[in-house]
Amino acid sequence: MTLFAALRLPQEILFGKGQRHALATVAARLGRRALVCTDERFAATSVFAELVSALEAASVAVLIYDGVQPDVPADSVSVCVEDARTFDPEMVIGIGGGSCLDMAKCAALLLTHGGQLKDYYGEYKVPSPIIPVLAVPTTAGTGSEVTPVAVISDSERTLKVGISSPYLIATAAICDPELTMTCPPGLTAVAGADALTHAIEAFTAARRGVDHSLAQKHVFIGKSALTDHFALLAIKLLGRSLEKACKDGSDEDARADVMMGALAAGCAFGTAGTAAAHAVQYPAGALTHTAHGLGVATMMPYVMNYNLSASVTEMSQIGAALGLGTPGLDERQLAVAAIEKIRRLFAAIGITATLADLGLAADKLDWTAEQAFNIDRLIKNNPRPFDLDAMKRLVKAAYDGNFAASAM
Repeated sequence: MTLFAALRLPQEILFGKGQRHALATVAARLGRRALVCTDERFAATSVFAELVSALEAASVAVLIYDGVQPDVPADSVSVCVEDARTFDPEMVIGIGGGSCLDMAKCAALLLTHGGQLKDYYGEYKVPSPIIPVLAVPTTAGTGSEVTPVAVISDSERTLKVGISSPYLIATAAICDPELTMTCPPGLTAVAGADALTHAIEAFTAARRGVDHSLAQKHVFIGKSALTDHFALLAIKLLGRSLEKACKDGSDEDARADVMMGALAAGCAFGTAGTAAAHAVQYPAGALTHTAHGLGVATMMPYVMNYNLSASVTEMSQIGAALGLGTPGLDERQLAVAAIEKIRRLFAAIGITATLADLGLAADKLDWTAEQAFNIDRLIKNNPRPFDLDAMKRLVKAAYDGNFAASAM
């Protein structure tokens, strides 16, 4: 018997129009003091004020930290935690984009276990459970509301760093598509492309075996029967509605599809993991200071083409999920059609076509490839193996826009 699966998710996931109004009830079950992490923009909205008022009406005292910055600078977490210690929160609520949710996870971690964030970099460094985290996303992309990962930026390091532990998974994820209705087209595109990349990389991730210790030693453990289910759902929903949501942000059905797609992609990659597109983005993004979702989506078609020879079946299933099951196409033709569909979709929503367009300097190609190749937790997840020369060829192809060369 070879069937294997693993999945780690919040205790409760609530999804649907108006579900934000359940936040106060959920929080009241967990305690009477909540630290709320958000950014300055969302903190100034009437929706945020309504959520805070509902918490207070449910006898949950609130301390607001509205200084969340993009990519969560590590020192900002220390500021947040020091401000909150005397308040002694019993839970942390993250409301906003992925950075707000990651801030909530990191704050809960330090409030529970102390120390510095760098003490927890890597996998399985968190020693035991943290105080409950409630995640309320207002964008549809990172999937942080359901994943065991928090990504931060450390001024002492060139690349962003991650803390990965099942203990970081939110206790509850409350996903209300209405909160994304005012998300501008550019952010909708970049976040949605990030989610679609999560789903594709999770579905095409290497299958790592059935060793009973695998999931006890690693957070990302490759594809399985359960992660495949969520990944294909995400691909279907994002494939049919991401472009619609970018063109018409008032389309409620498209917004719901994109948010559910991002959620499902998070359910998939939170256990399966991501691979080469993310590995290249970490150094490329650090050098270009561009959005994470933009970088991974720029790389995704090239990585799919590189992986085609090792993942024809999976790529053809992606094609079917994208609605490309045209009669007469064999498995490989459907796989190729899937890659072309992703290229066209990303172009239509404004994703950069090359690493050069992303702003990567030509003299940094080898450095980018070397850094990407050394991110072992992602590279070992890729279905087609890499050596350093292969990574250099992939990065060069993505820089030049030479799509055919990415398969070599």
